Amino acid sequence: MEDGTALADLQVGRRMSSERQPLLLHSDPSDCERAPPRPDIRNSPDNGLVDVQSDDSASDVGKPGDYNPSHHRQIEHPTSNLDTLIHLLKGNIGTGILAMPDAFKHAGLYLGLFGTLLMGAICTHCMHMLVGCAHELCRRLKVPAMGFSEVMYNCVDTGPVGLRRYAFLARKAINIFLFITQIGFCCVYFLFVALNVREVIGHYFVDLDVRIYLLLMLIPMIPLNLVRSLKYLTPVSLFAAVLTVTGLVFTFSYMLKDLPRTDSVKPIAPWSQLPLYFGTAIYAFEGIGVVLPLENNMGTPEDFGGTSGVLNTGMVIVACLYTSVGFFGYLKYGDSVHGSITLDLPQDEILSQMVRIMMAFAIFFSYTLQFYVPVNIIAPYVQGHFETERTKHIADVALRVVLVTFTFILAAIIPNIGAIISLVGAVSSSALALIAPPIIEIMTFYPCGWGRYNWVLWKDICILLFGLLGFVFGTYASVAQILNPEADK
Repeated sequence: MEDGTALADLQVGRRMSSERQPLLLHSDPSDCERAPPRPDIRNSPDNGLVDVQSDDSASDVGKPGDYNPSHHRQIEHPTSNLDTLIHLLKGNIGTGILAMPDAFKHAGLYLGLFGTLLMGAICTHCMHMLVGCAHELCRRLKVPAMGFSEVMYNCVDTGPVGLRRYAFLARKAINIFLFITQIGFCCVYFLFVALNVREVIGHYFVDLDVRIYLLLMLIPMIPLNLVRSLKYLTPVSLFAAVLTVTGLVFTFSYMLKDLPRTDSVKPIAPWSQLPLYFGTAIYAFEGIGVVLPLENNMGTPEDFGGTSGVLNTGMVIVACLYTSVGFFGYLKYGDSVHGSITLDLPQDEILSQMVRIMMAFAIFFSYTLQFYVPVNIIAPYVQGHFETERTKHIADVALRVVLVTFTFILAAIIPNIGAIISLVGAVSSSALALIAPPIIEIMTFYPCGWGRYNWVLWKDICILLFGLLGFVFGTYASVAQILNPEADK
């Protein structure tokens, strides 16, 4: 998920209460009517980019069960269903899709095929879980919208009494993982651009170390990321989107040309390589951070969920694209495939070199939007140590310079794009996409029950264990690959 255009809508909100009924089955809705003091979500770091305000006079009318969060949102420019779908696609399609052939290399052709579709289904279900829980908590607490970290805070705060003391810690954990994820994306973007530019210049002129290109990129990257207002970045985002689509079309044309037989590659990879597949795949599918902001800004949020809703439509497209790129990319280039499919395109053709340049420019300009998220999370904490507007402005500038330089240093230390993608996916993407949602659902519906035979609880435990196993073994395998890159060749 990575395109920051959707992430620019950062964070608040939720979904219709009618969609929680299948989760509760025979539970009594009156059990969920506990309404603690209304939290102040307006100053949360992850709500800083979206101005969703409540109608306070209306929010205090009626019982909690009568409260519909979407009716109390005051959105100046609500998005249409099509706009939301486009943002959802842009928020999920980035460097991750170009790394899918490398993921298939670690899973095998057929295991990767079915595993990617299964991963997409699980991640989509977790997005629905987050959306449903956010709306349930908004209904109970009579607030119009919540962000990811606020959902985690409130589900713990209204959950088992013995765990409520950890609500602030839970919120901080979500913000930390959001920060790590976005910084990881920025690091991958840095390295992606440098590697592709190096391929082109190295072919026609002179082959230099990738760290030199990283250093040259740092010079324009710092002033570009001093831009505070997203409205100035909109044309850049549109330009990047056009380049990305064009580059993907030409990349597909190269992948589908002269495909070898399916028995030319391994159908199932050794089990020891599966954690690397998990990390890369979950990195690609980790678009859960954009789900709540998108649903909150919709003019018709009831169209977001459902069988044929915006979320399912977008994620089916994303899953099909990821599976296609991974399947045909691995089939075309085999075990020699790189961490980005653009690095496998022919060296001696002008068109393939143009594709590398297009994708490099697209990712370069997308970096700024990705970078906006971690800055928005951490800036309030930094600026809180200063009093005057001038010192706060200086602190903000210094923070941006430090963070950009930090991503440059990380990319320079670990110039292995495949390993970085797998590590970011295993550590933070799995925490946000697979571990946090089941915890949130268990906590949210603790006062109401988890359905007949506690089937919701058992389902969430299975997803949680899957995420934890991927987290542990994926992180171990990724770190081992970084420390010993030759073992993967």
